[in-house]
Amino acid sequence: MIQSIKVISMQSDNAAYTCQQITQYLGEQLGIPAEFINDIVCQEREYLLDTGQAHLGWICGLPYVRKMEKKPEQIELVAAPVMQQARYQQRPFYFSDVIVHQDSKYQRFADLRGASWAYNDPHSQSGYNLTRYHLAKLGESQGYFGKALEAGAHLNAIEWVLARRIDASAIDSTVLDLAFQTRPELKAELRIIETLGPSPIPPWVVTTNLPPELRQAIREVFWGMHKTAEGQAILARGQIMKMACVQDRDYDVIREMAQLAAAVVW
Repeated sequence: MIQSIKVISMQSDNAAYTCQQITQYLGEQLGIPAEFINDIVCQEREYLLDTGQAHLGWICGLPYVRKMEKKPEQIELVAAPVMQQARYQQRPFYFSDVIVHQDSKYQRFADLRGASWAYNDPHSQSGYNLTRYHLAKLGESQGYFGKALEAGAHLNAIEWVLARRIDASAIDSTVLDLAFQTRPELKAELRIIETLGPSPIPPWVVTTNLPPELRQAIREVFWGMHKTAEGQAILARGQIMKMACVQDRDYDVIREMAQLAAAVVW
């Protein structure tokens, strides 16, 4: 008997409040205590999901497809956010915005040969896999950047660009949208010189150690959030229009990108 639902997020820290509010809403709708776990490092949160100690998670598309390759019986898709801004076309996808300092000499991705680059995490679609895929499509298999450093998070990479510690980085467009919302001054300090993608947006997943009827009830809460005043308000604070139903095949494009990107080394 499930006493409570434990929820984790692998998303940027500026999405944590939205995740907390979604968790609370879910618990209220289901009549089951729901706990958002965010006070431990990201790797430990993922471990809780992988071992079934956490039941629900918002994870990147690249880790999702890798988990499905290794142990497809352990997780199922719940939903994926559809973002509010017009460029998302009311569909569950997102982009990687390549940013530089406002005063940078770089005007487009093609100018970045030999530049310093930051990626957030090697398990990231938006910050790592998509960039390597883009390089592969250009026929650039190695040595394109002068150096490539792991920032650990998109928000860290943004700070590194602001401090001119590195020249450029690819940032999850939804992370950048929220950063611009909370820190409007960033729009005058950063420039987007190219947009990569789109990619299928990070999905919410549920572990299969929950009963099937509860897993389905969770899906229905997510799918219907935008239809209640409370749910709509929570989503809006995270710049989300609604939660959409998604299928495993929707993430095949990430699988294809990863296969091509594998040949690229920094």
